[in-house]
Amino acid sequence: MRHLAIIGSGPAGYYTAEAALKTFGDDVRIDIIDRLPVPYGLIRFGVAPDHQSIKGVYRRYEKTALNDQVRFVGNVSVGKDVSIPELGELYDAVILATGAPNDRPLAIDGSDLPGVIGSAAFVGWYNGHPDFVDLNPPLNGKSVAIIGNGNVALDVARILAKTRGEFVGSDIVNTALESLSAHNIVDITILGRRGPHQIAMTPKELGELGELERATPFVDPADLPEIEADALLEPGVRKSVTHLRNFADNSRDSGKAISINFDFFAMPVAIEGDGKVEQLIIEKTTLDSELRSIGSGERYVLDCDMVVSCIGYQTPAIEGVPYEHGRGRFANSEGRILPGLYCVGWARRGPSGTIGTNKPDGYHIATLLGEDLTSNSNKPGRAGLDRLFESRGTDIVTFRDWKNIEKAEELRARDGSPREKFTAVTDMIAARQL
Repeated sequence: MRHLAIIGSGPAGYYTAEAALKTFGDDVRIDIIDRLPVPYGLIRFGVAPDHQSIKGVYRRYEKTALNDQVRFVGNVSVGKDVSIPELGELYDAVILATGAPNDRPLAIDGSDLPGVIGSAAFVGWYNGHPDFVDLNPPLNGKSVAIIGNGNVALDVARILAKTRGEFVGSDIVNTALESLSAHNIVDITILGRRGPHQIAMTPKELGELGELERATPFVDPADLPEIEADALLEPGVRKSVTHLRNFADNSRDSGKAISINFDFFAMPVAIEGDGKVEQLIIEKTTLDSELRSIGSGERYVLDCDMVVSCIGYQTPAIEGVPYEHGRGRFANSEGRILPGLYCVGWARRGPSGTIGTNKPDGYHIATLLGEDLTSNSNKPGRAGLDRLFESRGTDIVTFRDWKNIEKAEELRARDGSPREKFTAVTDMIAARQL
């Protein structure tokens, strides 16, 4: 028997468990450990609440979770309730699938002013993550600056711009919905250091901005390259740039209350304000021969009441685990960190790729496990972990408990919503008895 511990119950964790079941057959037992009492990580707390079709991938993970050889161990904090060395003594392999839940720091002057928010925090707030439920973003101002040219920046802009009615069918939490419904925002600016041809935005997400009830997206035609240059782009990027070209044709007289402005070749260099965000100092950029942005020395000011930084994420370090601070991930060689210790997903690669990218990544790690764990061991695995937790009084949440929590969330949902998430760990744990 091989005993595996996977730390993290998001896509990378469940894809790895699925692959390990195929690799070892009946000869494996897997414990998926998570800090929170609820599974699915990025699917629950990262995917936008109005993208329910994407969130539906959890059904695949549920099939793995319901396998008798797999156990969800929720409400367990690695480093607090149990250490990596202790898990190494209990399991044949420990796989870190912790994702990259922390914001990459915005390293400019003024980034610590009230009103500057990282996207992990803002997205976590409207998705009901317990760590961010009390964020209270300043939505009473008129202007918001969003730094970044990826899909997360688009998610933030779209969520800010939507009407209450456009959230029907989503699982945005009520506290966020009420705050967003009452905001005074009329200007949203999305800033990118490079140009339209270098965006990391996908066509679907860009297209959604053109369908909003009360918002119109705008692009300065002067920022767009000659249209002939689009032919050299990858098909997906070309479709995205086509949306940007359409936005450049939009009229400022559309009659819609909110403007979403794309500001390309724009590098934020400082945030200023008297005790809170009031303006963003931006330097215009150009591109060098390798398409890297270079400051031009020309600066201008953007008035704003809130700044949301969508510049990437990083994996939190764990004591005793080698870490690459420059890349925000665990130090590894194709997924191997140390003997018996592995990483997968964003914890291995850094924050890149889509949810689906974690599937081949999980299968790759399962292949490594098949190469490294060629014989059964005498490690206690699950039984040993249960004895350790019993001695410490650790209260774990099982997948059966989660199903009770899930049912309770569905029962308390507002009309048209699939669920109303519990945003406090204590409420999640209490609901497992229902």
